[in-house]
Amino acid sequence: MAEKFQPLSVGKLADDYDVIIIGSGGTGLTAAIQAHELGMKVAVFEKEEQLGGNTNRASSGMNAAETNVQLKHGVIDSVADFYHETYKAGGRLNDKDMLGYFVYHSALAIDWLADHDIKLDDITVTGGMSKKRTHRPASLAPIGGFLVKNLLRVIANEQIPVFNKTRVTKLVQDSQGKISGVRINANGLIKTINAKTVVLATGGFGASKEYIARFRPDLKNYKTTNQPGATGDGLKLAEDVGAELMQMNLVQVHPTVQQDHPHVYLIGEAVRGEGAILVDAQGKRFVNELTTRKIVSNAITALPQHSAYLIFDQGIRERVKAIEFYDKTGLVIHGDTIAELAKKLHMDPTILEETVKDWNSAVDDHHDQAFGRTTGMDRKITKPAFFAIHIAPAIHYTMGGIHVTPKTQVLDGNGDIIKGLYAAGEVAGGLHGNNRVGGNSIAETIVFGRQAGQQATLYVRNL
Repeated sequence: MAEKFQPLSVGKLADDYDVIIIGSGGTGLTAAIQAHELGMKVAVFEKEEQLGGNTNRASSGMNAAETNVQLKHGVIDSVADFYHETYKAGGRLNDKDMLGYFVYHSALAIDWLADHDIKLDDITVTGGMSKKRTHRPASLAPIGGFLVKNLLRVIANEQIPVFNKTRVTKLVQDSQGKISGVRINANGLIKTINAKTVVLATGGFGASKEYIARFRPDLKNYKTTNQPGATGDGLKLAEDVGAELMQMNLVQVHPTVQQDHPHVYLIGEAVRGEGAILVDAQGKRFVNELTTRKIVSNAITALPQHSAYLIFDQGIRERVKAIEFYDKTGLVIHGDTIAELAKKLHMDPTILEETVKDWNSAVDDHHDQAFGRTTGMDRKITKPAFFAIHIAPAIHYTMGGIHVTPKTQVLDGNGDIIKGLYAAGEVAGGLHGNNRVGGNSIAETIVFGRQAGQQATLYVRNL
């Protein structure tokens, strides 16, 4: 991930910058690289010690349509399909202009990464999508750590200053209300730094008990997949200068999260995308595993145990490198046969064997009569050994956030632009509607990270 990169000491802080970026996840690092390459004097401020934010935890991939990578894999896709499927999956509550910009810049984002020697050459599928458009590294490494490590490599090569343990406590405005800098607390050093523009890339509020209790009290006792720093700091900074928040009640619960250990582990959607099925405590399937996260989560919560098991084999395991990590961490239950696995799960072996047999027949016929699944059916569950992971839903992603334009400009309650302030990534609301599609958050970080870097540059050039 980000361990080898050395952030700068606070002694290297300048008094002023063209663009200050708050947050060092995929969005912030992308915005920093883009603005720097357009000639801006840039700095990145991260409140946590570790860089990378929630991006470090992403595992499945990055969605994009009409890419050369897809064609190399024989997949003929359509940006229009990407738009309509994302709009439908979001309950048709997505900001249409943002969504349009997003899908039509997704392939360009894959190319931009490749131009920086960050290649996503393999593809898989996630829930709610009809085609393989989830791009990931050929090594099948989890996308998040791969991206952070490589974006930091670019940051280091281009000598872009990054400061960790540096919390922004206030956005400073001039007499006309334009953003003119930030107040920081860098390990006890309190300082005001001037900036011509500021980009909020602080992530969501999935780890904030306060925001969850305020907007979704029904979820206040749920566990979260988010890193501890995802506490909505950017929302507070924006609210304090009059920004409008939108759709804050739209919080995504991820269906497949291992919660039997003190640490919560998200089990990436790629496991299902490569062919895993979900079964209940009896060993029976109960849902189309690759419908939207909202529907899958609700189906699991409706079970008497409020939990389920992912079932897969060695063939699927070989297609998802993250499973090696899950296994080393002690999350994976093993069986040499389906019957042995069932016994370890306290299930009737004949029921689980029948479930797997029916699933394998559905894959052979490419027709899932039971639940209508049409994707993630490239391989059967036949290759020993056989595996299970116990999962249940947990808070994963916050679709709501700061109201922005497709140019990432921050809006106030009157719909006016707050000059000099931009927001991108999970801190911004509107793109995903009421349900984020797996693989769209990483795409959002690159597409709108680039957009924020470009728009901040245009603003500075026009001052």
